[in-house]
Amino acid sequence: MKPLITLASALLFLGVQAAIAGPVGVYDVAGVNPGDSTPYDGTVAVEIDGDTYTVPWDIDGDEYIGTAIGAANLKGSMIFGEAVENDTALTVSYGSGESFGLALFVEQENGEWSGIWRFGGSNAIGSEIWTRQ
Repeated sequence: MKPLITLASALLFLGVQAAIAGPVGVYDVAGVNPGDSTPYDGTVAVEIDGDTYTVPWDIDGDEYIGTAIGAANLKGSMIFGEAVENDTALTVSYGSGESFGLALFVEQENGEWSGIWRFGGSNAIGSEIWTRQ
């Protein structure tokens, strides 16, 4: 009986670890624009680039390039630092042409990344969900 409990505990732990996979990857994006709440979709990739992340989006044919700093939850505290595979939050500064903005994304238990964002100079917030491809 004890080996069965150990096996079940290990499988449960592995299942939780699989759901929290870190930010690196390619995602489908579903979002809502600030102000008028119009929906949009596209793709985004997250790549480690030295101590930070590069985050390029393609939203309805428009390209945005972001730079992100990561953070990981360790024993209930957020630890900020170099980009690492177990980061569970990203703060992203992004731009496209003359527009720029700021976003914050947090990894959810189901593996999706949920975030809020705004354009520079705006006072409204949009939202976005990333689903790993």
